[in-house]
Amino acid sequence: MKNFIEEVTWRGMLHDVMPGTEEHLMEQMRVAYVGIDPTADSLHIGHLVGVMLLKHFQLSGHKPLALVGGATGMIGDPSGKSNERNLLDEATLRHNQEAIKGQLARFLDFTSAEPNAAELVNNYDWMKEFSFLGFIRDVGKHITVNYMMAKDSVKKRLSGETSEGMSFTEFTYQLVQGYDFLHLYRAKKCTLQMGGSDQWGNITTGTELVRRIESGKAYALTCPLITKADGTKFGKSEGGNIWLDAERTSPYKFYQYWLNTSDVDAEKYIKIFTFLDKETIEKLIAEHNEAPHLRALQKRLAEEITVMVHSQADLENAIAASNAFFSPTMDELKKLDEKTFLEVFDGVPQAEISMEDLNAGLDMIAALAAKTNFLASNSDARRELKQNSISLNKEKVGEDKIITKEDLINNQFLLLQKGKKNYYVIKVK
Repeated sequence: MKNFIEEVTWRGMLHDVMPGTEEHLMEQMRVAYVGIDPTADSLHIGHLVGVMLLKHFQLSGHKPLALVGGATGMIGDPSGKSNERNLLDEATLRHNQEAIKGQLARFLDFTSAEPNAAELVNNYDWMKEFSFLGFIRDVGKHITVNYMMAKDSVKKRLSGETSEGMSFTEFTYQLVQGYDFLHLYRAKKCTLQMGGSDQWGNITTGTELVRRIESGKAYALTCPLITKADGTKFGKSEGGNIWLDAERTSPYKFYQYWLNTSDVDAEKYIKIFTFLDKETIEKLIAEHNEAPHLRALQKRLAEEITVMVHSQADLENAIAASNAFFSPTMDELKKLDEKTFLEVFDGVPQAEISMEDLNAGLDMIAALAAKTNFLASNSDARRELKQNSISLNKEKVGEDKIITKEDLINNQFLLLQKGKKNYYVIKVK
């Protein structure tokens, strides 16, 4: 039996843990669960810490349960939220559950014949038969309102700046989550719930129900909420969440997110989001500190997590696309498909022109100014061309250059450049 608490501690993944948990886990194989919000048909990287906790738990010889909150997804968790969450119908929840399981299977072993094979459970399956009267009789009477009101997640909402307060539905959330723990304690011999530090109040409501109703002992463990050194929100980009689904966030953008991590964050994230051992990580950190400009930490972090979430082939494509941007020639860029090409130049100004314009003979003055507004005027365009500061598809051009179909990248793009850093993409339709 591997010491799970030791493992997550050195990785910086432990925020708080109930006394006795380490000893409890070292006695024999135990069962633990993490709750996952099913309000989308994909996980995003904000979910990954909980998933990594489950994987380390399984690697330590224990049995992980991933609980899809079908019932709690219909209510909305007040923890860390300022507004009530949208409620979903059952068909949507079931679809989301299956999609999430497929993503979890890249981390957790659901198919092993070993006793610690992972399982996916949905609290809707045991909550849907509960009547309101049955729930308040069998569960509600064991927890006082005073106990529920003392939870930070409730106090913050009630004392918040907004006057909306908190619905009764949300107020009961901790009881529903607490009952999940009680149910899994009874049905699966689950004795540990894990989650983010904002979940401590909800988790301990579960341990309290196990104590009061079953006279049993259950445990709680939380991980820190992941932050970024610059104060911006982890897991977000200008386009929103960084998803695990390749259709929502491409492998290239996923890879780039981790590659652009700051030095401080990379040192923290490589412990949390990879399975590299302590010795390997310490060597990487030392190597990075000797030559930070080579970004060894960021590169290894981005490589490890992209392969884990996507595939080796996706990683290789992402690296090729990254290299293509900095390549002095067009050879690498010409290999990219349309979607990846546009992602590489995401944020670069773009314009569209017609194929008729191209066929009529498109000169550089028109391409730079009249047809695109890349430069402010024809005179600006002439001046920059005379100063030899304009490139077309990474090759220097003069005023006499006429653009033709042969210049198109993938039969539809032209790449203009002024100096080293100012790019402009023309799409020919």
